[in-house]
Amino acid sequence: MIKCIAIDMDGTLLNQNHVVSKQNADAIKLAQQKGIEVVIATGRSYKEASPVLKEAGIETPIICVNGAEVRSVAGEVQYYTPLHNEEVKKVVTVLNKHDIYFEMYTQAGTYSNDYDKALATIIDIFASANRTQAYEEVVEAAKERFTEGNIQIIDSYEGLLESDDTIVYKLLAFSLDSNNLENARNELKSMEKIAVSASGKENIEITSVEAQKGIALTSFTAERNISMADAMAIGDNFNDISMLERAGHSVAMGNAPDEVKNAAKSVTDTNINSGVAKAILNAISE
Repeated sequence: MIKCIAIDMDGTLLNQNHVVSKQNADAIKLAQQKGIEVVIATGRSYKEASPVLKEAGIETPIICVNGAEVRSVAGEVQYYTPLHNEEVKKVVTVLNKHDIYFEMYTQAGTYSNDYDKALATIIDIFASANRTQAYEEVVEAAKERFTEGNIQIIDSYEGLLESDDTIVYKLLAFSLDSNNLENARNELKSMEKIAVSASGKENIEITSVEAQKGIALTSFTAERNISMADAMAIGDNFNDISMLERAGHSVAMGNAPDEVKNAAKSVTDTNINSGVAKAILNAISE
């Protein structure tokens, strides 16, 4: 019996227009009506995730920035697992060494020191999640990230890292040079206190080793006296694997890479065809 459902956003819950389809929203509400705990588990910050869910009329807790922060239905921070600033500095050294652009996700918002590369980053994420969408539409959707104030442009990260008030949740690194990206990824993976994953073919997501979707979901269910055997996780990319491997019922999207599909127990339809709704309805009807 499924008692909790954890759902990724980009490439999973969201369709090619970066919104929640009516079918997906209705299925989530039906599951909630049946007493199933639903939680969104995303690489997005709370500020980027909540408006999309609100527009669809979905009210759930949110596991944000790959598990580095957990928010209640009301948006209150329940707990967070940051990177220590000294660890961040080591990561930054590696990324700079390999000439890789990155963004910094903090408790005060997301920061970038290069508008053009920041735009390219979100275009990559959107395009990876929605391969059939016209490029022009992807660009316009990406630009909304800046017009809506979801990312702040600063001259340098040094001031942030020198401040004791800065809490870093995640670094999102991006490069079109696959060799540079792979070399950086391999070097970062040798560091004991960080987790390295990806939400697109040209990015790396770096969090604390304790800040992963699977770990956050395990804590979330334990607090509610729900066994992970009774939890279902739905996702489409590499940053979802930690929760797909831990959940008793794991579902990969039809648009997911083969490695992600292999980590799940079943595969549903694509995000364009409301695969989340199909997975939920199939599960609650059993």
